[in-house]
Amino acid sequence: MNQWTTHEKDFFELLEQVKKIAQSKSVKLNPDDERVEKVVGLMTNNLVETGKMFCPCKQSHPIDTHKDVICPCGDCDAEIEKDGHCFCKLFYK
Repeated sequence: MNQWTTHEKDFFELLEQVKKIAQSKSVKLNPDDERVEKVVGLMTNNLVETGKMFCPCKQSHPIDTHKDVICPCGDCDAEIEKDGHCFCKLFYK
């Protein structure tokens, strides 16, 4: 269990989904497990609260379900290409 979410089952299901997203994009997850745990944990909380994977690094506070972006965001591929990782530092080249 991590400090970022109290939804353990949802966290591990989302972590598997994020791994599949990385594989489908031919990228990898950040090698820093703590960073992955933090981002996926916060995203898990968003998923439990709203039913959608709102990006925790680009979200409004509180979440604006009409404006905030779903992970992976539309800028993800360009960010990875330019910087070697996405803004959240979840996905890496």
